[in-house]
Amino acid sequence: MKIYNTMTRKKEEFIPVEPGKVKMYDCGPTVYNYFHIGNARNLLVFDVIRRYFEFQDFQVTYVQNITDIDDKIIAQSIAEGISTEDVTAKYISAFLEDMDKLDIKKPDFQPLATQYIEKMIAFIQSLEDMGAAYESAGDVYFAVEKFENYGKLSGRKLKDLKVGARIEENEQKNSPFDFTLWKNAKPGEPAWQSPWGKGRPGWHTECVVMSRDLLGDTFDIHGGGNDLVFPHHENEIAQGESIAGHPYVNYWLHNGFLNIEGEKMSKSAGNFFLARDILQKYSAEAIRYFFLSKHYRSPIDFNEEIIIQSQAAVKNLYHSLKDIDYLNFSELPQYSALQMELRQQFINVMDDDFNTARALAIVFEAAKEVRNKNLVISERMAYARLMVELGEVLGFFRNLKEKLTDVDNFSAKTASLVEMLISYRQEFKKDKNWQWADRIRNDLAAIKIKLKDTPQGTEWEIEDE
Repeated sequence: MKIYNTMTRKKEEFIPVEPGKVKMYDCGPTVYNYFHIGNARNLLVFDVIRRYFEFQDFQVTYVQNITDIDDKIIAQSIAEGISTEDVTAKYISAFLEDMDKLDIKKPDFQPLATQYIEKMIAFIQSLEDMGAAYESAGDVYFAVEKFENYGKLSGRKLKDLKVGARIEENEQKNSPFDFTLWKNAKPGEPAWQSPWGKGRPGWHTECVVMSRDLLGDTFDIHGGGNDLVFPHHENEIAQGESIAGHPYVNYWLHNGFLNIEGEKMSKSAGNFFLARDILQKYSAEAIRYFFLSKHYRSPIDFNEEIIIQSQAAVKNLYHSLKDIDYLNFSELPQYSALQMELRQQFINVMDDDFNTARALAIVFEAAKEVRNKNLVISERMAYARLMVELGEVLGFFRNLKEKLTDVDNFSAKTASLVEMLISYRQEFKKDKNWQWADRIRNDLAAIKIKLKDTPQGTEWEIEDE
């Protein structure tokens, strides 16, 4: 298995810290609002990576934090006129609800920053004791110049950095590049007692403390969006490696941005769509297909037309299974040599830095053979079994029995009536009574039954809601 490592800027063979085990950390949400569809890309990407490792029989420990204390949370509590606790409770609940709707598996651990305050204070104290951090007017800063390799993840060098939008000038700091480990509390803000007075930890410290506590001083994979490479992940490395004296993480994975008309989607830019709003219009699997149809490191442009196409593509997979009565086949056959070869192709492309776009193409190749009526039913069923097995690795076919049963039950109740209306329509067309022929088509379309005229006759299908 080869993984592209942001640290080395190349694909590397994946060698876990412990054989047969994978320890992963992905930066989770700061819960001050609903998450947008751009955030969903990161969540879906690492859901699939986690599923693939499990498919390959690794024992996976997956940690995704929740930041429940932050300047943005405090600002939102003021804006909504409620406490910070009520803000975080509201948006944590919404986050978990939307995660479930997107069919994203729950992490093994989902720690809250506020659960780790004491350990964060102890961690900051250790950095201060070793001379890597210093206190100034109740704030504590990491002395970046004390960490020799600062910038190695992003490729930025201290001498080349300029004070800019992401780095604030502050007279309390020894250097404008030093970053905050502990913030002195302002009146009325949530605060915890510490050796430096009342305050709260900085964001960069929260992640490094939680990940090290749950995964160890060095773990396998740390993930996030490209926007976290600098300064967040760079600052995590500086802290973690200053304390441990050895690598903090072996493989850094970062997904590309979701763009709107070429611009990165973000709340600050105002060009964003909430995931829960998109889920009201399109299925979770359509959204998943949309993202997985591009390599995770590539940028992707949001386009509703592509989402519609994605929904249609997913629907075709289910129709393949419905056409052969997949649920009621007594025993699914074993794979043939050709099917095992197709399965191995799937593994090969996923082993090549999780190439989900090519993996999806292989799932659809299996689906094509499911619909191949030149094959005997046992062969078609074996391809169906393969399609489902590989599709599940990518996060499709959740509650498959329920979904196919719903389709079958609906079809059984409506098939005879639809066929009768189609026959009436054919008679109207023969008589050149286009008004009534069109009325039947339109009335069926209104209840999500789509007609398609072909040389072999009129076909129909039930469209997704």
